[in-house]
Amino acid sequence: MANGLTTVFGGGGFVGRYVVSLLAARGYRLRIAVRRPDEALFLKPLGSVGQITLVQANIRDDASVAAAVAGVDTVINLVGILYESGRQKFDAVHVEGARRIASASAAAGVHRLIHCSALGADVESPSRYSRSKGRGEAAVSEAFPNAVILRPGVIFGPEDDFINRFAFLARLSPVLPLIGGGETRFQPVYVGDVAAAVARVVENGKWAGKTFELGGPTQYSLRDLFAHILRETGRRRLMVPVPIWFAKLKAAFLQLLPKPLLTVDQVRLLAVDNVVAPKAAGLEKLGIAPTPLEAITPTYLWRFRKTGQYARPVAG
Repeated sequence: MANGLTTVFGGGGFVGRYVVSLLAARGYRLRIAVRRPDEALFLKPLGSVGQITLVQANIRDDASVAAAVAGVDTVINLVGILYESGRQKFDAVHVEGARRIASASAAAGVHRLIHCSALGADVESPSRYSRSKGRGEAAVSEAFPNAVILRPGVIFGPEDDFINRFAFLARLSPVLPLIGGGETRFQPVYVGDVAAAVARVVENGKWAGKTFELGGPTQYSLRDLFAHILRETGRRRLMVPVPIWFAKLKAAFLQLLPKPLLTVDQVRLLAVDNVVAPKAAGLEKLGIAPTPLEAITPTYLWRFRKTGQYARPVAG
């Protein structure tokens, strides 16, 4: 619905800033619902004066969610967490929060709801993260049957928490751990393509009630991804296979950090392939050509080179 008012929950996050930028450029009026509006002020210059409004909303609170969706055409839920902290628990955010947004959207007469889940969402998953994502999808579909569900795989881009994390580790450590032997497969998707997918669904109502799995053009093993990071950062590091049980033991201590380097639940995720199902509708169905990993990561991995951006990386 051109120039309609759209509420974006989680608009200040990694994916959110790309979604906001793209929709603002296409003329949409945006209401950004975040817990701390002062931390999302960087979004306002992405649009014209008055085009982007920040509102305080906590997805654990019925009243603030209802206020955030009142009078809008479209609601986009991009809220998600990678690890639990304080009151931010997987079920509270991915299940109950998603249900609250979907229920409030239905009650407010919202025309379109887009829910960002995750590739591998499954109520039977060994990972608590993936189980909560699966239950969240079910809750959203029950409350708002025409919701469009997007399941991105591992998302890469300048602000990502996957490629950057291992590049940072490679800068500090002489060893990179190949959890479970490093053969788990991933299909990383560019954050700009995820934002484009959201925009396509906002613009076209023909996909109501559909689910899309979003992955890049290539599948990689964890070993492949580490090798790519080392090539781009110009570093030589020993890649050592680590059994799942030992990785969980190490993660039990690392997850105690204020911002965990690795959690036990993330180890469970790293042990399961995270790729688009063979017959699933994906980016191509939405008319988007997936962007290769190799086209984007050099634009930000230079930060981890010894020579920075001033010279090509020299392994060492």
